Amino acid sequence: MSAVTDIGFLEMRITKVVGFHQDEGALEYAVLDEVSGTQQLVIQIGHSEAFLLAASLQGMHWPRPMTYDFAAALVRGLGGSVRQVRLDRVLDGAYAATVEVDGPHGTARIDARTSDALNLAALMGAPVFAAPEMLAECAAWLAGDSVAAANGRMALTAAPMTIRRADT
Repeated sequence: MSAVTDIGFLEMRITKVVGFHQDEGALEYAVLDEVSGTQQLVIQIGHSEAFLLAASLQGMHWPRPMTYDFAAALVRGLGGSVRQVRLDRVLDGAYAATVEVDGPHGTARIDARTSDALNLAALMGAPVFAAPEMLAECAAWLAGDSVAAANGRMALTAAPMTIRRADT
């Protein structure tokens, strides 16, 4: 068992990426489900990050490496692997992550945006863990009566984003 679960982190699975358009513009979210429970985490992410994460979850491949393909190849090319991704804190209202990379010189912990860490985890098959505080914060946010909370709740029930290549 990973040491991270010893301090209360919960293993999560990237379930889907959703996107919808409202008056504020396009909104994209990553939705994660607890692997051994019922808790969910909804994370608003940028358009490019959402597109690439949805494509990765669908198993799409590109003729040339995209940004996260390159990052994954770089980690592998340097003899490393992503041990795990930890969604471990909230900074200035945004979720933040730590990517643990095992390499020839040991384990390195790299600070990351959550959307970048999730994209890397999806490509490299790395487990994702969330701090209980993040899950509690997300649950409180989703229970709120703001427009943002309503959008987050809509993300939970929305159909996953589907990416199609123009040449198919």
